This record gives sequence, structure tokens and C-alpha cells, in this order.
Amino acid sequence: MSFFQQLRKKITNLIVFDEGKEQEGFLLVSEKENGDQERQEGKKSKQKEKKKSNKQGKADKNKQFRVKKEAFKKPVRVSKTPLSLAEQREKNKEKNMEKSMKKEPFFPEKLFVSSSLEVNKGYLEKIYSLPKNKDIILREFYIALHPPLKAFVLFIDGLAEKEIINNSILKPLMVLLDEEAKIEGSEIAEYIKEHLLPGHDVQVLEKYQQILDWVNYGGTAIFIEGCAQCLVVETKGWDKRAVGKPEVEQVIMGPHEAFNETLRSNTGLIRKALRNENLITEMVKVGSRNKIDVAIMYLEDLTNPQLIAEVKRRITSIKTDYVGVSGVLEQFIEDEPFRLSPQILTTERPDRVVSFLVEGHVTVIVDGGPQALIVPATLFSLLHSSEDYYLRMPYGNFLRILRVFALFIAILTPSIYVSIVTFHQEMIPTELLLAIAASRATVPFPTIFEVFAMEFAFELIREAGVRVPGVIGNTIGIVGALILGQAAVQAGIVSPILIIIIAITGLASFAIPNYSISFAFRGRRFIFTILAAFFGFFGISGGLFLFLLSLVNMKSFGVPFLAPISPKTKTGPDVVLRGPVWSMEERVDYLDPLERSRQPNISRGWIKNRRGGRAK
Repeated sequence: MSFFQQLRKKITNLIVFDEGKEQEGFLLVSEKENGDQERQEGKKSKQKEKKKSNKQGKADKNKQFRVKKEAFKKPVRVSKTPLSLAEQREKNKEKNMEKSMKKEPFFPEKLFVSSSLEVNKGYLEKIYSLPKNKDIILREFYIALHPPLKAFVLFIDGLAEKEIINNSILKPLMVLLDEEAKIEGSEIAEYIKEHLLPGHDVQVLEKYQQILDWVNYGGTAIFIEGCAQCLVVETKGWDKRAVGKPEVEQVIMGPHEAFNETLRSNTGLIRKALRNENLITEMVKVGSRNKIDVAIMYLEDLTNPQLIAEVKRRITSIKTDYVGVSGVLEQFIEDEPFRLSPQILTTERPDRVVSFLVEGHVTVIVDGGPQALIVPATLFSLLHSSEDYYLRMPYGNFLRILRVFALFIAILTPSIYVSIVTFHQEMIPTELLLAIAASRATVPFPTIFEVFAMEFAFELIREAGVRVPGVIGNTIGIVGALILGQAAVQAGIVSPILIIIIAITGLASFAIPNYSISFAFRGRRFIFTILAAFFGFFGISGGLFLFLLSLVNMKSFGVPFLAPISPKTKTGPDVVLRGPVWSMEERVDYLDPLERSRQPNISRGWIKNRRGGRAK
């Protein structure tokens, strides 16, 4: 071996990790490599054996043959310490259990409850990895019948309410009530369900998959010796957050209730506000791993059946492992995933959900999330707020006009400033032009760089204020807006008028009520600024045309995004501005509801008796 080969081997040994074969573990060597290695060892051993006597040589050859034969066997686990007697018994027990399970299909979708309690216990231990899984409780007991029956209950600690299990399951079953009751195997489950269990929701199941769905969602399963059926009892009792105030959609006048992370609490809040027997709540499970419950709510006598069918079709067709909250589900069912504008309305207010339900919309609620999805959505519904209807008409319209101005300010203000300073100086008065020129005299950077630097700084301050805890977040916002802006002006990095423009733009973006549509407008602001830097007002005009064209081409569950303006359809006085509540007589026609009339022509019945301007 040459010097370079030796050097290469040493470097390879330093870099590459080579685990010793004496250590415990699997020896992952292929059959071919194993055979080649044994052949080399056999040749060396033969040379040594020639030097020995014939008698000793024959014994060595026989021993070598046995070693070589064993070398071609499959790799086995090498253990340094022998197993104890208890460990050997446990290992044999596991092997016997696996053999017994192989005789029957061990897929939860195809598995049925066995009449043998030990077999059912073995199935559950295998499914839930017991006793390694410490939050799965399997409690054995005897049912106080004549003769006593052995049974066990299965539930998940933290999801099931222990007091309900103790008082409504174990106590009634373990206390002898009827000494003369004699029942057979096929009647045990029904007898216990009808006579011994006081729970409000008790079912008799035979398939393991249905039983696992109940247990994984806080239910308790009861397995009985000699019975090929299982009793499942509703025992949900996990910790949950109380109904609180809205964090994003706050109002001064109106309800101050918001959704929490519990599905039944959210549906209860909706039913509390909408007391109608035609309100339907359908449950669909989504996610092959977490199997989360998704509630689809609508008014059966009002909502278009085609819209309901489309919503259910999109949700049931989702094939994925995990769907956590409504924001994830929204991305699976929206029409245009790559558009900046959202096509689904998200809200945390039950009263707003009810207002859309009575118009013919469909609501989707995901268990574990404090938001509800409303479909279909239009641009105008995304720009409206709940408080617009709780205030008197003049006040509500004033807020809507202010919101429209805020929309255009948030999108166009930085781009207009860049285009005027760069291309169209003649558009502003001379005094203002001189003031802008004087403020930018010490700034060494072009206008587009100033705008983007301050825009990114403002977005960083906004994001830091959201992510940092409440008190510190407010402090960061004040420090970032005042001190950072003032220091940038004094250092001559940006001009003072740009600080004013960025501040007005940021305030206008906060005035947009919907969080998702606000994100969309913030993103388009950067696009308009780039177009203004290259083409001036022509770039802004072209950008507005493309922006409007994209909105016209968008749809939300088959409904045009700019309805009822484009295409023009018949609607009530509630698009940009709203009329009095007594003038909103018909529902929007783009939803094609089963009932168009919302109220009669004269909804204020007290004015019918007026004579001469006075009520009779």
C-alpha cells in the first residue's frame, strides 16, 4: 500500500463513523457481503489448519463448517445480558397475543367486537400501545348481576369527565339492583343500556372504528364478558375556555360574545341567537389522522340546496392527514388559492354568523378554532362591519364612507407620492413642491428606496406588536413609531413628509374591518408603488385596471366576487351605503334563496293606523 493510500485511509477513518460490531444492535450486512467475508476468513483459517495435526484439523473443519452455516442466517439482535425469567414470560405472552391476532383481521375499519373479554383487551392494548400510553385508562370491574359479569371501561384521561364515569357508569353497574335478573349474552348490552346506565347518550356498537371515534373524542367504552357488543357513553369533559369578548371584531354597540375553541359551545351560541327549528347542523369528519369534526350550518327552508351540496362536496372530498383550524380548511375549499383577495369570510362573532344565515349563506365551523367560515363571500360583505347595522342609518353610512376612503388611501397613497415626486411635479402647487424638495435636500437615497424602507419598518413594527405580549407590544409600537421615525428624519435617511404619508397609510389599513382583506390590500400597495416608480400615473392606472379585472373574474362558490354590482343584479339598499332597516324588504338574488322576501312592504305596522300624521 502506497503512502497516499495509507493517508487516504487514515483521513477516511477520521471522517467516517464506523461502529464496532461487538456493540449491541442489528448487524445490517447483506447476504453477499456476509458470504464474501466468510470466504476470506475461510481461506485464512485453512492455511492455519494445515500446520496442525490431522485429528485436530478434522475437528476444526467441522467447527468451521458449522460457523459458516450459521453465518448465512438472518441478522439477529445481539444482547449483552440474558433475559430474566419474567421478561421471557412477557415476551412469550406478546408472541402468543400476536399469533392470536393474526388469525383475525386486525384493521380497525374491519374489526368487530369479540365475545371474549381478553381478546378485546388485547386488541385495545395493541391499538393504543398499552401500557406504554399512560393517558389511556383501562379499568376492570364486575357488573353486579346474577351471576356477576366481568367487564372493563376504556377512556382517555383529560378528555372524559371522571365524575360522570364514576357516578353514571361505574356506580350503577357495580351496585346490585336486581338479584333475580337473568340475562343471556345477546341481551346483556341492551339490558344494561335500558336499565342500568342513566347517561343521556348511550349507544350499542359492534365495529371497532366507531368505538375508537367515540373514545378519541371523550367518550367511554364498556366491554362485557360474553357480549359481542360494546356500550359507548357520552362523557366529554375536557377543559375549555369560557365565552369571551371578540379580539379582532370589536364593537361599541352590539353583543360582546365571541366563539371559543369548543364546537358545541359555538353551535350553541348560534342557536341561542337564531331560535329556529329549520336551522340544520350537519357533522363531517375531516383529516385521516386527527378526524376533526366540521359543522355545516344552514337554514333548510331558506338556503339554496345547490349551495349546500357544493359546500358538502368540497369538504368531504378533502384527503389529508390533519386539518387544525378554520384557516387551514379555508385554503382547501376556496376557489382561487393564488389570488390575494380572500373568497371566504371569516368571523369570530356569533351575531354576524346569524345575520348571514338568515340571508341564505352557509356557515362552516371547525372544532378547535374560534372562527367560523361564511360562504359565499363578496367584496362588499368583507368591507362591512357588524356595527354598521347596530347604529342608526346616518351613523352607519358615515362609517362606510370613511371606510371606502381608507381603502383607497391604504392602496394608493405611497404610489401617488412616488409618482408625483418622480414624474409629475406639475400636479402639486409650487409652495408644496418647494417644501417637498427642501425636505428631501439632505436625503441621499431615491424616493422608491425611502418608501420601501419605511413601509418595511412599519410592517416590522406591526408584526412585532402582535407577536410580543400585550403590554410590551403597545410599548414597541409607540417606541417604533415615534423614536425610530424621528431618528430617521434627523439622520437624513428619509424626509419628514414621507413619515406622514406612511403613518396615514398605516392608519387607513387598520380601518379595514376584515383581517384577510386588509392583508390583500397591504400586499397590493407594494405592487402599485413599484408601478408608480417605473411608469408614474400610467402605471397606477394600469395597475388599477388589472386589479379591477382580477376582482371581476373572481368567484366564491359560484357567486361573482363583485356581486351585485358586476354583474348587475337586483338587490336591496345595502351595498356600499345602506338604507333604513325597514326598507330592506328582499334578500339578495345572487344567492337564489328559496324565499326572497325578508319582510312585507310595510314592516312597521304601527304606521298603518296613522291619520293626518298622527297614530290613531
